[in-house]
Amino acid sequence: MNQYNCTWVTEFLLLGLSDDPRTLLLLIMLFLWVYLSTVLGSLLLIYLILTDSQLHTPMYFFICNLSLADLGVSTVIVPQAVVHMLTRRNAISFIGCGAQIFLSIFSGATQCSLLAVMSYDRYLAICDPMHYSLIMTGRICAQLALGCWVCGIVASSVDTIFTLYLPYQGDNRIAHFFCDAPILLTLASGDTHKAEIAIFFMGVVILLVPVSLILVSYGFIIVTVIRMKTTSGRLKAFSTCGSHLLVVILFYGTLITAYMIPKSSREQMKRVAVFYGVINPMLNPLIYSLRNKDVMRAFRNAVNRRKS
Repeated sequence: MNQYNCTWVTEFLLLGLSDDPRTLLLLIMLFLWVYLSTVLGSLLLIYLILTDSQLHTPMYFFICNLSLADLGVSTVIVPQAVVHMLTRRNAISFIGCGAQIFLSIFSGATQCSLLAVMSYDRYLAICDPMHYSLIMTGRICAQLALGCWVCGIVASSVDTIFTLYLPYQGDNRIAHFFCDAPILLTLASGDTHKAEIAIFFMGVVILLVPVSLILVSYGFIIVTVIRMKTTSGRLKAFSTCGSHLLVVILFYGTLITAYMIPKSSREQMKRVAVFYGVINPMLNPLIYSLRNKDVMRAFRNAVNRRKS
């Protein structure tokens, strides 16, 4: 037993979501359907934005980046989970686990930053339309998008380094269906206090700070919309913000539940992770397309071009 406890962990065992064969079959079908829908929906949205000149605006530029981040989150998590459920071999190497932590947090943190930038874009478009085109130039949009991806790299690097720097000996069973930093800390053999502080701090920076910016932006937007004299103007303003606000609520609601909750509640993390890591990336393209007349028009034009 002492020799086992002193053995350094070289791989982890992901316990997954269920051991029941029927439940696993349903999960495999669900995950495959959701992943294919995510890939097709995100790629279609990116294609429409790149090929339709009327979608070459700052808002759709950021939506294109968000779709790429959605693809990243889903691809890092779902295919491996499906393979593990099919083969019933749930082992993942130490390096592979670290790579999954880095890439999943990288994509997720980038999404957080992009949603904050998109709320700022909507704030300028509605509250300061006279100066919108002067402020949101192509160069500024590119810099903002690049900054979002850099924020993702920084956040994922901090979380991954502090998590993997700890010693792991003995128990290598992860009560999750993918490697996640907070869950992995529960298996560490050393003092996790510094790592927990670092992850919590990055959670505040990458989750609560963007949420605060979004709330402030929408506070100004609501005040501006209420002051509008025409009903048509109010409806148009709310329609341009509705999709973004819905994505924000779904995305941040699940992430804050997963990463900012007390340790005693983390048994629920894998259930919450199914939503933000599997379901949510599929919903984003649907929300931005089905609720958007410009995207639907671009889709019809693309279909008509294929027919002619």
